[in-house]
Amino acid sequence: MPRFTPRQFSRLVFASALYDLVVTAPFATPWSFALVQGQLSAINSALGGQALPLFLPFHTLMAGLLGSIVVVWSLLRLRAPEQRFGRYDALGRLMFSLWMLWAWQATQAPVLWLFLLPEMAWAALQLAPVKAAER
Repeated sequence: MPRFTPRQFSRLVFASALYDLVVTAPFATPWSFALVQGQLSAINSALGGQALPLFLPFHTLMAGLLGSIVVVWSLLRLRAPEQRFGRYDALGRLMFSLWMLWAWQATQAPVLWLFLLPEMAWAALQLAPVKAAER
């Protein structure tokens, strides 16, 4: 596992926030999520899975809540890419990964791996040791 300098770690936190913003922003509104849901369903089918179920308004609300909070969390880390936020983000990613593994075990939807693998990689990187700041 790499040992990051504080500056490198700050860049890592920034990069993970940028990744989250790009990947999650489409989930933040019912209209953008409707487009994404169709694309995810097509990708899942192309990977050998079944078409994803249609989302009812309540499901779309849950996706929008997730997207909205992750967008805000991403903006915070873009503005303040601090080590402590990277550590909290790693914890969140581990939690998300467990939920995705649960969903994969229940559905076998291959599209989940497109989200799960980056989540685990970002979590591992943001749990890496950071060198003490030099004076």
